Amino acid sequence: MSKDNFVKIAFIGGSGLYEIEGIEDIIEKDIDTPFGKPSDKITVGNINGVKCAFLPRHGRGHLYLPSEINQRANMWALKSIGVEQIISFTACGSLKENFKPKDFVIPDQIFDRTKNRINTFFGDGIVVHIPMVYPFCGHLRDIIHKSVGEIGLNHHFGGTYVCIDGPQFSTKAESLVNKGLGFSVVGMTAVPEAKLAREAEMCYANISLVTDFDAWKEGEEVTNDKVVETVKSNIVNSKKIIKDIVLKLADNKEDCPCRHSLETSIMTAGDRVCSSPHYKKVALFLDKYFKK
Repeated sequence: MSKDNFVKIAFIGGSGLYEIEGIEDIIEKDIDTPFGKPSDKITVGNINGVKCAFLPRHGRGHLYLPSEINQRANMWALKSIGVEQIISFTACGSLKENFKPKDFVIPDQIFDRTKNRINTFFGDGIVVHIPMVYPFCGHLRDIIHKSVGEIGLNHHFGGTYVCIDGPQFSTKAESLVNKGLGFSVVGMTAVPEAKLAREAEMCYANISLVTDFDAWKEGEEVTNDKVVETVKSNIVNSKKIIKDIVLKLADNKEDCPCRHSLETSIMTAGDRVCSSPHYKKVALFLDKYFKK
């Protein structure tokens, strides 16, 4: 693909966010990847004159459980069209009294409670240990913070997103433990998305949309009806953010460390990497280091 056709900015939509209003010159990309099919076709178009991509994480019509989402295919597909910056929207439950439904959270940490998800592109003869000290890109988080503040939305800058498998909501005991550990919000989809984005050397940040108080708060325990009702309001505000933030993302010229994260993370000897039968699947990420 010509660099002129690259799409550098992508938005991933969560519950309720299946399309972007106001996107023009739309092209739908049906991409096959070495890891299977993405959740849906990737919509590419212009927002405020900026070329962007959009991918509904659960598929249009909400077809996939959190643990059924083919996250590796999603991240590979976005990388293949040139994406460098990803803003991910996720619905979440609040674990703090002051993080109220309809608030927006820009987390800076993740705690992974998932059990059975494939969380790496590598293995099969290629060993990579990627740093995840700060799982979300600091530059993107600052851009989101500025945008949300200018729009005037209630938001919280910082906090820990604890990711559970689902699809069931938490028990009260689980919710109280997560709250007691100091976590801020609970969701089902930021893992392994954030880890795979880092392995693919794409800047990635999350906007968590609070829909409920999870299960810890007496009298306000989460139900699907409550979530759906609040999602509608959150989606309206999410679309406002997308329209506002695209120009800021287009102006972001930072040579972020996220985009070089593999450089010192590959443990396997170079000759063994290139001879691995798995190399073809991950050549999209590794060719810049081994095919010179």
